[in-house]
Amino acid sequence: MNLVIVESPTKARTISKFLSKKYKILASQGHLIDLPRSKLGVDIDADFEPQYITIRGKGKILKELKEAGKKADKIFLAADPDREGEAICWHIGRALKLNLEQPCRVEFNEITKEAVKEAFKTPRVIDSNRVDAQQARRVLDRLVGYKISPLLWRKIRSGLSAGRVQSVAVRLICEREEEINNFKSEEYWTLDVLLEDENSKTKFKAALDRYKKKKIELETEAETKAVVSAVRDEKFIVEKITRLQRKRKPWAPFTTSSLQQEASSKLGFTSRKTMSLAQQLYEGINVGGGETVGLITYIRTDSTKISNQAREEAKTLINEKFGADYLPVKPPVYKSRKGAQEAHEAIRPTSVSREPSLVKQFLSRDQNRLYKLIWDRFVASQMAPALYDQVRVNITAGEYSFKSTGSTLLFPGFLVLYQADETEKDTVLPRLEENQQLALMELLPEQHFTQPPPRFNEASLIKTLEEKGIGRPSTYSPIIETIQGRGYVIKEKKAFVPTELGFIVVDMMKNYFPEVINIDFTAGLEQQLDEIEEGKLEWLKVINDFYYGYFKERLEVADVKIEKVEMEPEISEESCPNCGKQLVYKHGRFGRFLACPSYPECKFTRKVVKDTGVKCPVEGCDGKIIERRSKKGRVFYGCSNYPECTFSMWNKPLPEPCPKCGLMMAEKWKAGSKSGLCTNKDCGYEKKYTGEKVAAKN
Repeated sequence: MNLVIVESPTKARTISKFLSKKYKILASQGHLIDLPRSKLGVDIDADFEPQYITIRGKGKILKELKEAGKKADKIFLAADPDREGEAICWHIGRALKLNLEQPCRVEFNEITKEAVKEAFKTPRVIDSNRVDAQQARRVLDRLVGYKISPLLWRKIRSGLSAGRVQSVAVRLICEREEEINNFKSEEYWTLDVLLEDENSKTKFKAALDRYKKKKIELETEAETKAVVSAVRDEKFIVEKITRLQRKRKPWAPFTTSSLQQEASSKLGFTSRKTMSLAQQLYEGINVGGGETVGLITYIRTDSTKISNQAREEAKTLINEKFGADYLPVKPPVYKSRKGAQEAHEAIRPTSVSREPSLVKQFLSRDQNRLYKLIWDRFVASQMAPALYDQVRVNITAGEYSFKSTGSTLLFPGFLVLYQADETEKDTVLPRLEENQQLALMELLPEQHFTQPPPRFNEASLIKTLEEKGIGRPSTYSPIIETIQGRGYVIKEKKAFVPTELGFIVVDMMKNYFPEVINIDFTAGLEQQLDEIEEGKLEWLKVINDFYYGYFKERLEVADVKIEKVEMEPEISEESCPNCGKQLVYKHGRFGRFLACPSYPECKFTRKVVKDTGVKCPVEGCDGKIIERRSKKGRVFYGCSNYPECTFSMWNKPLPEPCPKCGLMMAEKWKAGSKSGLCTNKDCGYEKKYTGEKVAAKN
């Protein structure tokens, strides 16, 4: 009998269906051995030797594995194909006293019968470089977290933490907030003209572009009026027409980061939810007929490469489903970001023949939505580009010139399957000729104001962390959870807002631990961890350089010089119903709440009620619609008389009723633009709020 050890019970059940009865598959249920939680667990004076222990509650599992290992002819370690998985295998291998110089490590990128069987034909030895890279990360994070966090407890308040990567994430959010607060809006104007082709009677718009061949920008109303006066009586002549065909290439298949970003933008999923659903799709789903199979490849990757087999499968499906015209002339090759680990493929379906419509009945609603997103994105990435017919028209009016651009989709290519919100719409211009005169129908000056940069949401924060080389695919979700859980940031309208506590911690880190919170320095450490995995660096040298190079000295100085921070609570106008003291505002993971300042003697707390100013629409109810939060922290709107009245809705209600049917209107946002939508589905009235979105000045 051969023993196979994987991490999760789901993975174990899936693999057991692919291997013969000669194999017994058991699950470790994640890490069994790790650093202790109660102390540093790193012996600094003994070359930073990690003091590993069996994780509390995991002793029984480890005992079962040892007993099974004694009866086994061979033991195979088949954890996930990354640093964490390698470390799990290394710890288990040592605990079971295996000869780690012998091939015992089995690695597969997808949990399918073919991939698993092939992997067992070629087991390998444990990759010590991968283990060293994971160990280096673990020790670095432990040194930062367990050395700085006690300082925060003593100087600010208990329960806080500092992390090597999380601190940089909070810094980004705080600095963005400062940028927004310091932003000074500037006025600017645009001038469009509505023109008509007198031959076809077709009207179209053109935008002011140049004055005496030089780019022109309008900053004031006076400047704009001067241009309006100058061109009002001029002849509008077509000076130049440029016609060309333009290709739009498909997006690359998903990496961990791009999947989290797109699932956030398109499906409204948090990074945690995305990774949880993706893990389920990876580990195995029962798709009927007794077949349990992993539907997607390994989910922690920053590579965009795919196997030749997957490419050929996609090619066959595209040819059969869409036709030969939708196949590219050459197979597309996508460039991974700098520093990406190319050990794995991009995230893709394990078989494109399992179309979303065929497996939908076996998946939950959200599993299906995520699987469809992955399937569509992958297949589209292997399709031909979209082809546009583009026309650019330059129009003169005296010394001023205007431009108009029109495009027509000639061939949809990959767009038949996968589109993003920003996919351009057709703008068709009439067929014009050079030197043709056009009729001026209307001058359309418009005032604008520049807008500050937007706050980070989950998608944009993950994108920024990835672009700056901060963290790795597996760390984005826990980073976002931690910075909210510690109260450093809160979410408002899906955007991250730093709390006073967040600003205090970031300022302290900047002053006393500038390297730890420095973006470039943190990215450089990530690069060093990669070099350890590649065998180019010794892990102990990286730790020594970090600790003795500056960190130890920074700790000693900070412990003496940092003064205790007294955070003044924001006092409300309400009194505690238990003891009569003025309630104060506090921040928690679900936003602000009211609390008694006499805690722990008085433990009274109350949620901060945000009134929308809209009455409950339920007949006979005198309640108001207030902002509330679900158990998972998602904002929704419900009646203040709950639980007597259970009315609730996801979109924010608007105070004005529908002018068409008189029922409630609700706020709707799409691609950054706000509109009001009638809640009566049979009505369908929609009102655009053009002033809610203003273009930023270039």
